Parts: sequence; structure tokens; C-alpha cells
Amino acid sequence: MLPLPSIYRGIWRAAVHTLRTSRGTPLGRHLCTCDGVPAGLVDAETIFALSSGHGRCGVAVVRVSGPASVTALRCMAGLTRNLPSPRTALLRSITDPLSKEVLDRGLVLWFPAPHSFTGEDSVEFHVHGGPAVITAVLQALGSVPGMRPAEAGEFTRRAFQAGKLGLTEVEGLGDLIHAETEAQRRQALRQMSGELGRLYQDWTHKLKRCLAHVEAFIDFSEDELIEDGVLNQVDGSLYDLQTEMERHLKDERRGERLRSGVQVVIAGATNAGKSSLLNTLCQRPAAIVSPIAGTTRDVVETALDIGGFPVLLSDTAGLRDSPDLVEREGVRRARERVEQADLTLVVVDCAHLPPDAQQAAAFLQEHLTSVLPSQEQPQTAFPVDRCLLVLNKTDLLPEEQRQMMHRELRLISGLPPVCLVSCHTNEGLHDFLSVLHSSIKTLCGDPLSGAPTLTQARHRAHLQQCVVALAQYQQYRDTDLALAAEGVRLALTSLGRITGRVGAEEILDIIFKDFCIGK
Repeated sequence: MLPLPSIYRGIWRAAVHTLRTSRGTPLGRHLCTCDGVPAGLVDAETIFALSSGHGRCGVAVVRVSGPASVTALRCMAGLTRNLPSPRTALLRSITDPLSKEVLDRGLVLWFPAPHSFTGEDSVEFHVHGGPAVITAVLQALGSVPGMRPAEAGEFTRRAFQAGKLGLTEVEGLGDLIHAETEAQRRQALRQMSGELGRLYQDWTHKLKRCLAHVEAFIDFSEDELIEDGVLNQVDGSLYDLQTEMERHLKDERRGERLRSGVQVVIAGATNAGKSSLLNTLCQRPAAIVSPIAGTTRDVVETALDIGGFPVLLSDTAGLRDSPDLVEREGVRRARERVEQADLTLVVVDCAHLPPDAQQAAAFLQEHLTSVLPSQEQPQTAFPVDRCLLVLNKTDLLPEEQRQMMHRELRLISGLPPVCLVSCHTNEGLHDFLSVLHSSIKTLCGDPLSGAPTLTQARHRAHLQQCVVALAQYQQYRDTDLALAAEGVRLALTSLGRITGRVGAEEILDIIFKDFCIGK
């Protein structure tokens, strides 16, 4: 039996082959008898695809969108007269339109335009999810004139082109499909609902209004047809808008971090128990553990869901000077990962700590200096939200010393949060996970509270360009109003790359609506 990916590649090839052979067949051999619709009159841009994902399942959904959807529905569901009521499931025998062989028995749904996902006439076939059934249905659809297999993302592209979804909503839909954790789902659903798009559309509307007013002042101010104080109103509006955009950009990449995953790196000296901590957190032997120092040479990664937040956890080589070339490369990679980390777990072997709390604190501060990159070492304190101290192997300490460490180290200022754990007995693991979850939540924020956050790097880049363009308006406002207006126009273009393009007609409409030129 073929593995599943090969099976479904075969399904798609079969559908494409059927389509290609049908295109090369004389028209008379493919005349559809349903309502006497000639095959040549059916639009060639009707698409179909398996929409429910690959893999054996109870029910598979095959989606069709385009003008020939009605033809496919009539030919394959045996509907010679009336179509089913819109958005109402109807149990029918699914047949091959050429051989009339029954392929399966399932549900059909009819979505007439414009009340469908794509805004076009659409049909869904809900059939049994076995590979043979899916192959047969896709081949049958390929034999209907005017039908072709959809390209990747083509249904969503048509929804965007029909105005059913904005660009940010399309991106939110993609993130929702790929969401693996609860927080990712919440953030994607919020963006798909249009909240982020509405914020950008509001900014776009304000920019268009400001640009229209500036253009009107340039063109008509000499005729004394423009009200006094128009430019002062534009100055205030653009200043407020620029301030709002800058505040929106200062989100510490929370939305992007939540979308792609928090980079958590385990770092420390050799034999501190870093690989044991990785295995404990992911609950499987992901990394090799041995008493030999320097066992881990390369970065070992694993994806985790910690309290609903996505985490990419990396175990790294122990930090030490070594004559071994391979180990030195591992140490270099470890330091590189620490520099890129959102959160660093600095693991320390408790056996190396001095018994006195103050001396232990001084030892830990010196150790942090050797592990963390220099730019993350403020003069007064280490970054509390970017580092956790994990004191491992507490099972090797006397009970009295453990209690002292637990009590005293947490009271000493200048140290990141301190967690005492034993990867051997799992002692302290619950408290450590609580602290870790709290730190990750701080880095990602609550996806449902406050203003919608930036989730895409391209959004950030375009908004930064928008802010720079608005600064151009401020720079040239008193010396060259035409150049200042160009700054507003560039800002509008940058924002339009997120929300959609802005046409010149919209600017003219606002000019005549707001100023009643010639009245």
C-alpha cells in the first residue's frame, strides 16, 4: 500500500490528467445533457479541489467555485429540475457525468453568488473520505467541461478579489488554518474577524482625507475657495496619526512572536543538566544525556505548547573553552542562539553553588555575565522578562540547604527569577512551569485584550515606511507644500500595501465632497 502523501499526489495527478484529456477531446463527446447546456458555453475558470485536507477520514469535502458549478451539481447529483435550497444539505447519489456510474452517496450543498465564500456560485460535495472515493469524485469533476483543479490558495484569492475578505483577513485565515496552540487560534480569529483591517482602513481614510485637503489647498487656495485653517487641521490630524502608528509599532513584536513561536534557549555550562531539562519539558528523550561533559555539540530543537502559547525550545552545547574544533563550533552556535533568544533558561548545577546565599548570588551574577550576551546586561539588573535562572540537581543538596536557597535567593535583587528543580525527581518542576508560562505570556501578551497587534513582518515594514513618509510632510510643510503632500501620498501608498491600493478617484471624490469647489 502506498503511503498517504503518495496516494493523494496520485489523486491530484488523476484529476489534472482527466482535465487535460477532456480539453483535447472533440466537443461532441463531452456535451452535458443536463438542461441541454452546451459544453462550450461553460466558463473555463470554474475550479475544484479537496478542501478538507489529506488523509483518510469519515467525511471529505470537495469544493467547486465558478460559473460551471451549477453544471457540475446537475450532472453529478442528478438534479434535472430544481436546484436545492441555498445552504441546505441534500442527500444524493454522486455519479460520473459520462459513465453515469454511482461513485458515492453523500451530501451536496448549493451556495449561489454572491452569498458564498468566494462570492461566486459554489457547490460542496460531502463524500466519504477514502482515497478511492475522493479520486473518483475529482476525476468526475475534471471531466465536466470548463472545470479545472484549483491552484494553492485560489479559493481565498477569489474571495479577496470579490471583496469578501481584506488582505489582513486573508492572512488571519491562513494563520487560523496553521494555528497549533490556543493563543495562536485566538489571535488569528481576531485578525480574521477584520479588527486589524478596520484599524488600518480607518488610518487609510484619515490619510486620504488629509491628502485631499492638502491637494485642494495647493490647487484652489489662490481662488479663496478654501476655508481658513485647513492646513492646521491637517497638521493636527497627521501628527495624531503618526503618534498612533508609532505606538502601534512599539509592541515588542508580541503578535509576530505569538504567530511564529517564542524562541526559548537552554544555555549554561557543561553537565549542568540542560539536555535533561529539555527531555523533561518535552517528555521524551529528544537529546542524548550522559555524564560525559560536552555530549551535546549541536542545537537540538523541539516545538512545545506551554499553556496555549507556541514555544520553540532549543538545547545548546555547554559553554566552555575547548581545544576540540567540533565542540568550539557547538559553543559558537550556542552563543548565537542565546543572542537570538526571546527567553533564555540559564541552567546551573546546584553542586557548584557556595553554601552562603550572598556568595551564591555573586556566583550566579558572574555566571550570567558569562552566558548572556553583553547587550542584555544592564548595569543595575539582568532583564527579568528575558531570562530565568534554573538551579538544577536540587536532589543532590541537603534539605536544609535547599530550603535556604529557595528562601534567600528569591529575595536578592539583581537576579532574574530563580527556580529550583530536579530533572531526576521532577521536584520543583510545577513551580518552574508556572514561572515559565508567566514569562512567555508576558512576551506574547493577551491576544484578546487591547488594540490588535502586528502579526506580520510585512505589516511592520510598511508601517515604518508610512511613519517615515509622514515625517517628510512635517519636514517640508512650511517650505514646499507639494513635497509635503508627496509625503502623505507615500504614506497612503505604504498603508495601501497592507489594506489594498488607493485610487486617485477616491481623492477627487473627497475634494469635491468636502469643499464644494466652484460653489
